[in-house]
Amino acid sequence: MKSKVWIFDLDDTLHDASAYIFPVMNRAMTQYIMEQLDLDEHEAHQLRQHYWRIYGATLKGLMRHHGVDAYHFLNETHAFMDLNSMVVQVKRLRHMLQNLKGRKVIFTNAPRAYALRVLDILGIGDMFDLVFSVESTRFHAKPSVRGFEILLKSIKADPQDCIMLEDNLPALMTAKRLGMRTIWVTKKLQIPNFVDYRVNSVLALTHLKL
Repeated sequence: MKSKVWIFDLDDTLHDASAYIFPVMNRAMTQYIMEQLDLDEHEAHQLRQHYWRIYGATLKGLMRHHGVDAYHFLNETHAFMDLNSMVVQVKRLRHMLQNLKGRKVIFTNAPRAYALRVLDILGIGDMFDLVFSVESTRFHAKPSVRGFEILLKSIKADPQDCIMLEDNLPALMTAKRLGMRTIWVTKKLQIPNFVDYRVNSVLALTHLKL
């Protein structure tokens, strides 16, 4: 029998990035757009959200329509953070991951250096076979099918053996279309038909029979 492959999103899936990290990161991205594209704050904020809605990642819109250098954008919008004081610790997270049978990988739209720092602060960096960041996808960020295909090729996995855990519905829709099982990490109760399971917290994985 093939072993399961657990594919974990990072921010707002394995830890609460909305509490402290995302507000700072969003401001940094808006500031970056203001400076690079010579827009006022309102225009930059609207453009950032517009690209996020269309592409699932602000960066993709900036690259496609404005020729923004991806590495420069990622460095400028992620480098300054005092992550030690911003990452919310999750009790029993390591214990839950240790008890999960199968391979475990991270699949995040965040840059690699940031993802590794967060995993280190959470004390779970050694629990994953691979950290697949936005650079790993060649900037085909989730929910792009291309990014998923690059990941699957990299880990030599069949989608049918994969279980995707995400807080983001468009990414789960892509995962389902490819044949993965999907788990939505959310407090919302209504689930769309492409979601197989819903959990309030990633810690609830211990109670799912998969």
